[in-house]
Amino acid sequence: MARFIEFLINHWMLTGIWLILLTTLIIYLQKKAGKTVGIHETTRLINQDDGLVLDIRDKKVFDKGHIVNATNIPLSKLDERMTELEKNKNNPVIVVCQMGHQSGEAVKKLEAKEYTQVCRMTGGMAEWQTQGLPLVV
Repeated sequence: MARFIEFLINHWMLTGIWLILLTTLIIYLQKKAGKTVGIHETTRLINQDDGLVLDIRDKKVFDKGHIVNATNIPLSKLDERMTELEKNKNNPVIVVCQMGHQSGEAVKKLEAKEYTQVCRMTGGMAEWQTQGLPLVV
């Protein structure tokens, strides 16, 4: 550990550049992924604001357990099935995937089609299940 600290001190310019690049990467990935909401905000959007849960996992995984009243459109078919979501264009749409990593792509596609209140659920269905929240099988 002492040698690591010594390296950082001796190569302060490299360390600074590395930190700047890391920060830039994190900011870029956050902007690329779109707005995020947590579990509690998701339940509030569903219950109080008529939010639609869009589950982008494959049908096989979706059938093993999903959020009540969730709409399943796999990410690979989202472009061709986007018309199914037209009636919810001005309502909150919460995009859910398994771990919360793939939903950013779906959020960007929906925003490009002028959906006004699109967000992704942090942690995905893995977080939902960890919190012990109900699933429909």
